[in-house]
Amino acid sequence: MKLVFCGTPQFALPTLKQLLAAGHAIELVVTQPDRVRGRDLDPSPPPIKVLAKEAGLPVVQPEKIKNNLDFRARLESIRPDAIIVVAYGRIIPEWMLNLPRLGNINLHASLLPKYRGAAPIQWAVANGETVTGATTMRIDQGLDTGDVLLQRSLPIAPDQTAEQLFPLLAESGAGLMRETLDELEAGTIQPIPQDNAGASLAPILQREDALVDFTRSAADIYNRWRGFQPWPGAYSVFRGRKLTLHRLMPAGSIVAPPGEMTVEGNRLFVAAGSSTRLELLEVQMEGKKRLPVADFLHGAALRAHERLGS
Repeated sequence: MKLVFCGTPQFALPTLKQLLAAGHAIELVVTQPDRVRGRDLDPSPPPIKVLAKEAGLPVVQPEKIKNNLDFRARLESIRPDAIIVVAYGRIIPEWMLNLPRLGNINLHASLLPKYRGAAPIQWAVANGETVTGATTMRIDQGLDTGDVLLQRSLPIAPDQTAEQLFPLLAESGAGLMRETLDELEAGTIQPIPQDNAGASLAPILQREDALVDFTRSAADIYNRWRGFQPWPGAYSVFRGRKLTLHRLMPAGSIVAPPGEMTVEGNRLFVAAGSSTRLELLEVQMEGKKRLPVADFLHGAALRAHERLGS
């Protein structure tokens, strides 16, 4: 097929590689502009741009696409069979939806209609789901509301983080996209409208999502910690300063006010909701280095009934 590929981050790389391996003609790669990342002073290219350049593919990086006449003219001159969209990061305008004969095909990292939105992997883990998956769908003007083409499930292990799940879903989804295009060309796919009654949202993560609410159960806090890796993570407040919780795990039950800390040898436990508790394994005080809890306890000299979160 003659394709236009729209994508930006690492998650989109396996799909572009699969489409190239399948022999599709990638007439144009569309990605976001180079951005300054972290402490670097110079803008760095998106991962998709790097791969596209290595593969000798033409790349464009429009800042805006809705009313970009030059960009529209270029896509119209290509007349693609389909436009593939994988974590591009832009809303696809109506003129672009109507352009290819097979439509705009999106890879979404959830089993739609569950977890529509910007952070489906993170929220599936944070909510304690045991199964997620990938969906290919035909994009419409809603938020991840288009007809489903194919789906593939993937289990979530009890100790698996969103960071660990990302590459697995990227690879699984890449194969699913390749299969989707094969079946679309063969005419063997029957698009299925989504059941809006079963929809849930996965909004973009905010820094505030990392603040631990110790009135939640230990399992809920642990799931949110898993889901919010590598960002925004998890933190609380200790003696008026931010304390980042780098590693933690559920640790049985206790009857104590949420947030109250207890020390057993070199181990630190925190009471949570529903008479549960967590064990903190690695922490980092604001402005200090990351420490195993035993080292943190050596310098902290905890007082009886001292609590996190205040």
